[in-house]
Order: sequence, then C-alpha cells, then structure tokens
Amino acid sequence: MIIRRDTYLEQLCIRRNNGLIKVITGIRRAGKSYLMNELFYDWLLENGVDRKHIVRFAFDSADDLSLLGVNLLDVHGAANMVEPNKFMEYINEQIVEDEEYVLLLDEVQLLGNFEAVLNGYLRKRNLDIYVTGSNSKFLTSDILTEFRGRGDEIHVYPLSFSEFFSIYDGSSEEAFDNYSIYGGLPLVALMNTDSQKAIYLKTQMENLYLNDIAKRYNLQGDSNIAEVLDIMASGISTLVNPKRISDTFKSVKKVSISSDTVRKYIGYLEESFLVKTVKRYDVKGRKLIDTPFKIYFEDIGLRNVRLDFRQIEQTHIMENIIFNELRIRGYTINVGDVEVRRTNANGEQVRVRKEIDFIASKGSKKYYIQSAYAIPDEEKRKQETEGFDYINDSFKKIVIVDGGMKARRDEKGYMVIGIREFLLNPESFDA
Repeated sequence: MIIRRDTYLEQLCIRRNNGLIKVITGIRRAGKSYLMNELFYDWLLENGVDRKHIVRFAFDSADDLSLLGVNLLDVHGAANMVEPNKFMEYINEQIVEDEEYVLLLDEVQLLGNFEAVLNGYLRKRNLDIYVTGSNSKFLTSDILTEFRGRGDEIHVYPLSFSEFFSIYDGSSEEAFDNYSIYGGLPLVALMNTDSQKAIYLKTQMENLYLNDIAKRYNLQGDSNIAEVLDIMASGISTLVNPKRISDTFKSVKKVSISSDTVRKYIGYLEESFLVKTVKRYDVKGRKLIDTPFKIYFEDIGLRNVRLDFRQIEQTHIMENIIFNELRIRGYTINVGDVEVRRTNANGEQVRVRKEIDFIASKGSKKYYIQSAYAIPDEEKRKQETEGFDYINDSFKKIVIVDGGMKARRDEKGYMVIGIREFLLNPESFDA
C-alpha cells in the first residue's frame, strides 16, 4: 500500500539542484528511505530525469554492496565500514557523461568518512545529492555540522493524522482512537492487530532507539537514561524540572544523579529525535524561561509503549498530538506564560501565572492555542480561556477540543474547534 508523504516530497522537489547535500533526518522507521527511494525516485522519472542518471545505492543492501566487492556481513561497527575508495570508484564508473546525475544514498553512515566523500562530491557541478541515515550518529539533530554548512535538512516525522487516516479503513473517530494509542510509525499503521503493533513498538524502543543512544554516548549498562525517559513519558504535557527528577532518583530509587546529568540525558534523547523540549515564554515580559519546560514525544505510540500502555490519558495525549501537528506544519512553538490578577477570599488582588499550552509562530502568523479535551460547563470554559483574556494583541486565540466539530467563535471571539477537524484541515485556523 502506498502512503503518500506529499509534504516531504514537495520539500525535496523544491530543493533540486540547490548546490547543497539534501540530508533527510528523522527518527528511525519514520519513512525516510521510502520517501527518497520510492516516492522521490518515481517523481524524478515522471519529471524527465533519465533512469540511467539516477544512482541509487543502499549501504545496507547485500546486492548493492556486492557491486563494490563487499560482503554485507563484513560491514558492521565503526571499524568495518564501507571503504570510501571502493565506493568512489564505483560512482566514477556510473557518471560517464557531463549531464546531471542524481545520487540517492541510503544508510550513508555505513560509508567510511562519508562526510568528506560527500563534501568532495559537491565540487562536481553535475551531481545533485540526497542522503539518509539511521544509526545513532545520523539520528542526531546536529548532523548538518558534519557538512560544514553545506547540508540542507528535510526532517521526516512519523505519519501525521491526515496521512494515517488516508490509509485507515474506518471512521475518523476510530482512526483517532487508534492513532492516539499506537502512533504514526508507517509500519505500525499498516499492521492489522493491536498485538502486532504493541510488540513492534516495544522491540523498536528497546532494541533500536535506546541502543543507538547508548552506543553514541557510551552509556551501555547505564539504566538511568531509560528511567529518565520513563519519567518524561509519564509526564508529557506537564512542566518538567531536572532538579525534581534528580530528587526523585534520590528519594525513590536511592540513586544519586545530579540535575546536570538529568539535563544531559534529556539532551541525548532530544538529539536523537525521540522527544522534544519546549521552553516557556513570558507573554508580557517577552522573554524565554529556561526551566521548568515541557516535553513531548515525536511519536505517541513510542511514549505509550514505554509505559506498557498503562497511562492512556486522553488530555495529555491529545496535547502531544497537537504539538506534533504544529511542528509538521512548520510552526515554532513555545509554552505561553501569562500573569493574571485575581481577588482572593480576603478581597485582596493577587497575581497568578496562567499557562497557554502553545504559542505557535510561522512568519507573520501567530496563534495562541489551548488543548482542552472537554469543556462540560461554563466554569471549565473560563478556566481554559482565562489566559487569553490578558493577552492584548490581535492574534487568534484558539481552543481545541475533542471531536470533529467545525470551527466556531464564542462570545469573546475565541475560536473553538474539534481535534479531528484541526488535524484533517490544514486551513482550519483561517476559517
């Protein structure tokens, strides 16, 4: 079954011949190789590129490696990577004309000194280069530094809900329930049973993602980073303080771990695209607040399996899904922090901090967004929108609730919209 990834395909297409190495990054199993080797390859052919001028090479393919005289079983670990001279000789044999050639290189981290090889190829004016990789090194968000400013990143996320729903056999409500539990990794979306999905997610989390991080940062045998991940999984959409996590280790687990180490672990997990930290922004003071911050998972299914599907709280899960959708749509996101004034029981004016779940910005657009699973009464409505009342600019204030409700305005002009309408309609905020 073909899963269309039009957003990313368009990003690749508009980068054609821009003189940079197109680096396709993202969490393992998000669909990077499929995007490059299937969808983009077909687009190139459809748009007149000669098949002979497209060089596809996968460094984890026994067939491709045999072209270099290399045995796949011999390629493992940093000491046994593909010898670069063999690969360059092969490429020189393929490029026999002065016309343009497109290089599509998969799992390029298995090529020895791949950074130097690819940087060297940039000197050839007739080469347009696209690469993917998925080991611990290529999963890191700072990979572009390896290309000395000559890399151009396309970050691939797990399936958005609209991509997921496009292949789902059922209603949008049923699809959202499934997506909320098992997430959007493409192979998971194509599986038929819940047990298949759960086993796959568990295997990927334990044997792939955490393994990659342990290897990169020399943490083999260190269980603390997995414990930190569990704490974050349990606390998505809530404020996280590294010192509080450190204190939890000392009081509950009887393990001494500094807040700096906790912060370092969180950084490792973020660099590997498993999680994303979000800073708070003081709306009135117009400044960022470092701690506490919020953490969300790149894929909600990986979060849920980390907790053995024990904590399926729809309020927090919905907020994580909204966050991921905003990122997919290209928004920069902060958590809003607003000071409000209230009268206490003694009739005194007191200052209280209210949170706006998301401040989403892109170019001249800005939205203040609250995720509210349910608003059963007027008291809850006031609670969810109170922070909006103290923001004096003209940008839209939006409340996203459960369901498929079309966008409407309340008496204060705040937009209220159902989660499924938001996820399936990229223009919904402009209604």
